[in-house]
Amino acid sequence: MRVLHIYRTYFPETQGGAQESIRQLCLATQTLGVDNTIFALAHQPEPSAMGLPEGRLVRAKSWLEIASCDIGAWTAIQRCRAAAAQSDIIQVHYPWPFADLMLPWIRNRKQPVLVTYISDIVRQNDLGLGQLYAPLRRRLLGAAKHIVASSPNYERSSTVLQQYRHKLSYIPHCMGPAPSVDNASIGHWHARFGTDFFLFVGVLRYYKGLDFLLQAAAQVKAPIVIVGEGPEGDRLRHEAQINGLTNVHFVGALNDEHKNALFRLCRAVVFPSHLRSEAFGMALLEGARVGRPLISCEIGTGTTWINIDGETGLVVPPADGAALANAMARLSEDAALCARLGEGAKKRWQERFTPQVVGQAYCDLYAELRGARPLPAQIAQ
Repeated sequence: MRVLHIYRTYFPETQGGAQESIRQLCLATQTLGVDNTIFALAHQPEPSAMGLPEGRLVRAKSWLEIASCDIGAWTAIQRCRAAAAQSDIIQVHYPWPFADLMLPWIRNRKQPVLVTYISDIVRQNDLGLGQLYAPLRRRLLGAAKHIVASSPNYERSSTVLQQYRHKLSYIPHCMGPAPSVDNASIGHWHARFGTDFFLFVGVLRYYKGLDFLLQAAAQVKAPIVIVGEGPEGDRLRHEAQINGLTNVHFVGALNDEHKNALFRLCRAVVFPSHLRSEAFGMALLEGARVGRPLISCEIGTGTTWINIDGETGLVVPPADGAALANAMARLSEDAALCARLGEGAKKRWQERFTPQVVGQAYCDLYAELRGARPLPAQIAQ
């Protein structure tokens, strides 16, 4: 089984939850006999083909980026078409409008098209671009043989997805077991922050709710460690500085070794995303797999399918710094609650979000896309 995954950018040039979800999916299905190729654009696309642990990466140059949409030239279409010619299934990780434009040019053998629906388009709608994109979206989703949402929450709450319920199911993203961490890395971060800090990991974007985390930081004594870089980074650092938030520590982007050390040391993972641009939350899975309690906001997406209030962590209203502060205070003061919620988070990861569970669900779907059996109404329960 050969699957071509199409997404706008990928490792090693860019980092993010969508890229990590693709990597984890490829690793999960690879062990079950799937040969994965990933096509993406890059500002520095040489070498144009790379062998990665999860599969083969094919890249072309990103010539332009408009409203988070990377755009390539004819070379991109040619390289993607060559990869598609060697694939049994084309899997488009939506949204990427340039992929919608490429599809008629690359689908030269009428392979089944599977759309993994990462998220609705949110900010671009606010900029007035949603109506311009709607015809392309309808063509892509209409051409898809099947559409997969990452959670039942998103499946129910997306007005776009409601139009395609006849070919819609959900399979979550997955996260493999936490790798071992060198004692030196543990010791480095323990000496700096101890074990009673709250941890945020992610790209510093507008929808991550970090302004409200800074509001909460003014009301709690516990250290808050923020891992990542992004377009909001400089502004957030300035806000923390002028407000005297000495308990907030921006440590920048870290490699997996140091990031995993912080997950193992922290008291809890805080994930304050307040807009539905945050469709899932891979960092929540990273915390759950090492048994850390989770704090997230109710935004009608996968964050509160991963994090069940009172079972795996605490769920608070979005855009509410006081509510975040109260949740952090509860966990700071109650070690027994932290332990119970952390155990619940790890159990939920084991039951629903491991590569074994998700990889098998996708492999079953791939087989059904190529075969005569009817597609199920739901894939992963």
